Amino acid sequence: FSVGYSAVALNHVIDFKEKKQEIVKPVSPSELFPSLPVVQGTSKRIKVLTRLTLVVSDPSHCNLLRSTSANIRLYDIIAVFPKTEKLFHIACTTLDVDLVCINVTEKLPFYFRRPPVNMAIDRGIYFELLYTPAIKDSTMRRYTISNAISLMQICKGKNIVISSAAERSLELRGPYDVANLGLLFGLSESEAKAAVSTNCRATVLHGETRKSACGVVYTVKKPCKVEEEEATLPACKKAKTQA
Repeated sequence: FSVGYSAVALNHVIDFKEKKQEIVKPVSPSELFPSLPVVQGTSKRIKVLTRLTLVVSDPSHCNLLRSTSANIRLYDIIAVFPKTEKLFHIACTTLDVDLVCINVTEKLPFYFRRPPVNMAIDRGIYFELLYTPAIKDSTMRRYTISNAISLMQICKGKNIVISSAAERSLELRGPYDVANLGLLFGLSESEAKAAVSTNCRATVLHGETRKSACGVVYTVKKPCKVEEEEATLPACKKAKTQA
C-alpha cells in the first residue's frame, strides 16, 4: 500500500444472469489478512471496507435491494450496475444504494438524461467510473473516455468517484495519477481530486447512513482568523484595542 491510499474496499460482485446467486455475509478482513498493513508515511493501519456490487439486467433483480436483507446491511458500500436505461432510472430514483456503476468497457446502449442524474445527486448517490479498463486496452480506453464525457455533460462533474476494480497490484495507480486520468474524463482539476478523496469518503458516510437508517454527522474544525474578527469590529472598538 505504498501508492498512498488509506482505505480499500473488497468487492463482492453478484450477476443475476448466473444461476444460484446468493448474497452471503461479507468476508472479515481478519480472515484474509493476519495483520493489516500500515499506510505509507503514517503509523495507522489501512482501513478495509466491504462492498457489494449487484449487476442487474431485469427490473425484478431490483426487488432484492428493496427487501430488508440482513446480509445486505452488513456491507459498508452497496453498488448497482444497471444494464439498461430503465434500470439506470430506477437506480437513480428509487433504489437505496451508495454507488451507480457506469459501463466503461463498451458503448452505452442508452443516453444519460438529466432528471434521473439530478435526482441521484440530490439523494447523495455517487457515480462510479473505473480506470483499470482504460489502461488495459485501447478500445476500452476509447469507450471509457467517451462514456465518461457523456456523463459529465449531464452531471457537470458532480458526485463522481473514480476507482480501480483492480484484481492485481500492477493494475493499481496512485491517487495523483488517477486524478490526472480524471482530466481525460472531462473533470476539472478540483473535481478530479474530489473523485479520489472527498467523494469517496462521502460515499462511505452515505453507506453508514443507509445502514443505521438515521444519519451521520461529520464535523470539521474551522480555523478562526484574527484578521476576519478585527474586520467585523466597529471603528470605536478598533481604536480602543489598538490603544
